[in-house]
Amino acid sequence: MLNEINLARTDLNLLTLFEVIFRERHVGRAAVRLNLTPSAVSHGLARLRRLLNDPLFLRTPKGVVPTARAMALAEPIAEVLARARHVLAGAEAFDAAKSVRRFVIGAPDGVSSVFLPPLLTALQSRAPGIDIGLRQLLPPRGGQSVEHAWMPVLAELESGTMDIAVAPIDRAPPRFVARLLYEEDFVVVARPRHPFAVRPTLERFCRAQHLVVSMTADAHGFVDELLAKQGLVRRVALTVPDFASGLALIAEKGLIATMPRRFVAMHAPRFAVVSRDVPLRLRSFSIRAVAPKAALMDAGLAWLFDLLCEVAGTGPVKRGGHATPR
Repeated sequence: MLNEINLARTDLNLLTLFEVIFRERHVGRAAVRLNLTPSAVSHGLARLRRLLNDPLFLRTPKGVVPTARAMALAEPIAEVLARARHVLAGAEAFDAAKSVRRFVIGAPDGVSSVFLPPLLTALQSRAPGIDIGLRQLLPPRGGQSVEHAWMPVLAELESGTMDIAVAPIDRAPPRFVARLLYEEDFVVVARPRHPFAVRPTLERFCRAQHLVVSMTADAHGFVDELLAKQGLVRRVALTVPDFASGLALIAEKGLIATMPRRFVAMHAPRFAVVSRDVPLRLRSFSIRAVAPKAALMDAGLAWLFDLLCEVAGTGPVKRGGHATPR
């Protein structure tokens, strides 16, 4: 047990070594991150294995994988190191109004376009010196369920690639904090005089030319899967890499697109397009802000996390078959 170890005779740098190997899953990459030689990392890992009486990381052709014991130790070690860093950072409390820190938030395009405007407005008045880096998140290809498609994002959070993720993540392991921001569903966007906008039937939906937002130019999506179950198909005439350019093209061309309701409500008025309910039974998605519990021991990150949750989940979204986005 960790509490039985004589700390006076233990090199606590070994915990940092554990943390980096756990994140990188590779001894060579861990050595680069720690500015050590691979030999030094291997010797440190050997000491750690003797200290904890477990192999901790097993070699594979692509690197190393943590043992069950290492998985169990990951969260408490991260908490110990987070507390130590907080102490060493100084006794002065975090002051948002004076802070000049930079944080990285990861989110899909249609989600970041919803929370970023109110977040930036809040930061301008409460923390004008804080900078935000936005990292676009993409679900992996291969038709994975929503429950599993975003799981790689959790590894990026633990590696420190980003501070907070905002995505349709249904579940997260106990070592993460996952807070619901809002429920998201979809609407069909079109020009006001488009045949579907005038009479939004399933038949007209299938006959229309569709625009699909896809970073990989993949034209097949969850809408096509639902149509296929009814023996129906649609024509995807165009794919674009982001929702904003999609709205601009819908305003100019005779295309329609299925897009997130909140995104449309916030941004469609600039393009003079309208929304209609989807003539299919589409599921809704829970958009959550997620961060590691250990990372949230950082008072600055915890403050930003709370602010994001405060500003992103406010404001009702009007529903209705013929409602124009507001």
